Amino acid sequence: MYRVGQEEVDAIAKVLLSGKLFRYHAGGECTRFEQRYAKFLGVKHVFMTSSGTTALTAALAGLGIGPGDEVLVPACTYMATPVSVLAAGAIPVVVDIDETIAIGPEAVEDAIGPRTKAVIPVHMWGLVCNMDALMRIARKRKLLVIEDACQAVGGGYEGRMAGSIGHAGAFSFNYYKNMTCGEGGAVVTNDDRVAQRAQCMIDCCSFYWKGRKEDVVPFISNGARASEIEGAMLNVQLDRIGGMIRAMRQQKKRILRETAGTGLVQVASNSLDYECGSHVMYRLPTEAQADQFAALAGGTVTGKTGRHVYTEWDPIFAHEGAHHPALNPFKLPQNRPCRRTYTKRMCTKSLDILNRTVMIGNRPGRTRDQVTALIGKIKSAAVQVIGGTGLSPA
Repeated sequence: MYRVGQEEVDAIAKVLLSGKLFRYHAGGECTRFEQRYAKFLGVKHVFMTSSGTTALTAALAGLGIGPGDEVLVPACTYMATPVSVLAAGAIPVVVDIDETIAIGPEAVEDAIGPRTKAVIPVHMWGLVCNMDALMRIARKRKLLVIEDACQAVGGGYEGRMAGSIGHAGAFSFNYYKNMTCGEGGAVVTNDDRVAQRAQCMIDCCSFYWKGRKEDVVPFISNGARASEIEGAMLNVQLDRIGGMIRAMRQQKKRILRETAGTGLVQVASNSLDYECGSHVMYRLPTEAQADQFAALAGGTVTGKTGRHVYTEWDPIFAHEGAHHPALNPFKLPQNRPCRRTYTKRMCTKSLDILNRTVMIGNRPGRTRDQVTALIGKIKSAAVQVIGGTGLSPA
């Protein structure tokens, strides 16, 4: 959580005192946020959800993904990404990342099989994927693209907002994200039919409040509805996000510029001018050096966050895909032709990259002096770990 203050308190208080906490009413906060966020992203449809996971699931359901389908997911992502695939009844296939810490376009192309229906590029830690390459592959191989932008709220790729480029996108607004309402999410798309199905996945009873449509037959789903309290908080957060992202991008560019020539290998960005800028990353020669550098520079080894590495997805390895065996996608007859075997060593390239990469977080509220101090700390760590000069180029 980057910034929450009196404005959020006042917005929530206004909702509480109005007595209108349920989202379906004229002039509601959720509807207002959805309209504003759609304009911010440049998309036609936005629907708030209870979480990023339910947003991803709604996107998959909206696109018709289900039993018999494989969906490619990266080896580095929160477990919610493959969980959403299973929640839709399909099977996740884990694919290597490349040195940008994003799903590798070449690995995606190599992993496509006869059952592959979709791919989920995940914009991890504010770094965006190579969407031009991925969309070219998707067009050529007739794949659907669901952008997992849960960790890239406010970021973009080459002039387009993250989450708006694929056939559908998903966002998270939980405590750890660039924009927060504690818990929450949103699914976005430009496709009217996908939007109708996604909305039903979020709230199959919405017709009670919004009216029935003759051309839409609702299907049963679990609820993932947002409340007006979340909408109110997000409307305040949306006013801030642009300035916060600009501040972090500027920080990142300065840090990269002033730590060049120190011997550190900077992790390349797919879109430095448009990404979130929330993390600076360096790749070290060995795992031991990455551990040492992280400790000295105040960073984190990306392979040691636990929950973001495929080897830690216990329910996936156990093939426990549902609460009841009859609903378990791993046991459905439609999924028997799908690739359902997972091993801890299936993406060794990803593990090598992640265990040698250190990320250092940026904060939008840092002063120039604080950034200067951080740069000094990074340079000092470089000298101690790899014998760098600690000097920037003249």
